[in-house]
Amino acid sequence: MKKLFALIAVFGMLFMGASIFAQAETSQTPANEDTTQVAEEVAVAETPAYTEPAATEEESGLAVLHNTLKTKFIEGGAGFMGAVLLTLIFGLALAFERVIYLNLASTNTDKLLSAVENALNDGGVEAAKEVCRNTRGPVASIFYQGLDRVEEGIDVVEKSVVSYGSVQMGLLEKNLSWISLFIAIAPMLGFMGTVIGMITAFDTIQQQGDISPAIVAGGIKIALITTVTGLMVAIILQIFYNYLVSQIDSIVNKMEDASISLIDMLVKHNLKK
Repeated sequence: MKKLFALIAVFGMLFMGASIFAQAETSQTPANEDTTQVAEEVAVAETPAYTEPAATEEESGLAVLHNTLKTKFIEGGAGFMGAVLLTLIFGLALAFERVIYLNLASTNTDKLLSAVENALNDGGVEAAKEVCRNTRGPVASIFYQGLDRVEEGIDVVEKSVVSYGSVQMGLLEKNLSWISLFIAIAPMLGFMGTVIGMITAFDTIQQQGDISPAIVAGGIKIALITTVTGLMVAIILQIFYNYLVSQIDSIVNKMEDASISLIDMLVKHNLKK
């Protein structure tokens, strides 16, 4: 988790540094106009027949998007826009961590059931426990807890599977509450920035002593930027949240189905004995 936060921070710093450096390069002007004119004439005279292709539409579009986002960020105010941006960074960090965890928790239950059944028939319970021990994921952990209590009876095995299934479900749903919190906070911060921006605009009107359409429109535009940003952040995080919930539901359904299959398998194994 800490490495993920560090990577996101380093990437953001490099991105901002590159943009600032590019702006600094483009903002430099020549010392005098005569030198510039001479240089241009020489460049035109020595220009070869072949010229490098201009920037592609995709590159120019990305540059325009980057400049627009940076301009709107500055217009909206560093305070509230920075807070909204932090909610996006922390929310995405938690979402990426959950995506990685859920992908690692996914297990081919059919293959695991087949391996456990073969191990039970060939080497008994200990062999089946070894298969579960060497398999990652919550389903294998639940199987191991059930197999570890086979000698105590099927009823105990069933209770153990249900209890440990609840524990695994809690692990799957970890940090989802924080993501939902960031989804709720981002629009609130945006609305707060809008209200404060409107108050500032009305203060400016009061100081001017006259209602100018330019002042009113400019103040309202700047105030609404934070609301739009907060809503965009909430939408992005909501998409990730719904994806994570659907993945968790899929894993839980597989866990329940596989647990029932394990109980049936153990009953058949004991009847054979």
